[in-house]
Amino acid sequence: MKIIEVKNLTKKFKDLIAVDNISFEVEKGEIFAFLGPNGAGKSTTIKMLTTLLQPTSGSIVLNNYDPLRNPDEVRHSFGIVFQDPSLDDELTAYENMDFHGILYDVPKKVRKDRIEHLLKLVELWDRRKSLVKEFSGGMKRRLEIARGLLHHPKVIFLDEPTLGLDPQTRNSTWNYLLELNKEEGTTIFFTTHYMEEAERVAQRVAIIDHGRIIATGTSEELKASSHSNSLEEAFLALTGKGIREEEGTNLDRMRQRRKLFRH
Repeated sequence: MKIIEVKNLTKKFKDLIAVDNISFEVEKGEIFAFLGPNGAGKSTTIKMLTTLLQPTSGSIVLNNYDPLRNPDEVRHSFGIVFQDPSLDDELTAYENMDFHGILYDVPKKVRKDRIEHLLKLVELWDRRKSLVKEFSGGMKRRLEIARGLLHHPKVIFLDEPTLGLDPQTRNSTWNYLLELNKEEGTTIFFTTHYMEEAERVAQRVAIIDHGRIIATGTSEELKASSHSNSLEEAFLALTGKGIREEEGTNLDRMRQRRKLFRH
């Protein structure tokens, strides 16, 4: 069963074609990696999937809803963990979770039980009363993931979920996510620049470059088609080795994030 269906999706900014007629599907419960160099169109695609940008043309269906016609239903269907920090440092871990649950209309009793379950899962229950400003980077990332899953989303979008984390924290973060995927069937759609991470956890990979999807398949299929020994080698063979500019600015991302939570 398809949880995400994208057909002929295009986004233009004046003369710039950021996303160029892409099509792909993600199965319900799948762990799907969306990879590409900086500026390839990843962030623009995710913003269209999550109602932050309107497509120039093409169609999106997420959990059987169209983001243009049913934006509220789509927003309740997904959780998102941004690349940039989005927690309130002056609130406790529990307060950050509780506030998020209120925004998503999670009933109080359900919210309470869900917060306890998720904080225990990411090993933060004992720190639930601590202010977030006292947390390490890894603890904040774990809390953001727990928060993104609070309202039982069908899909969780993870934008560089382990960026800047040490190997031990990266490994434990993925263990939590894989357990939730198995336990609740949550579809995981993630971006990363850690190719070994994508190769290890993703069931399928799509590679986007210059706004177009240039390859889709399992890691093994992509390695075979490019005569490579690793996903990183396959990625470089498909996209080249030149350094790319970043897509968007931190200010742009902050504005988009505020837009999403205002809704």
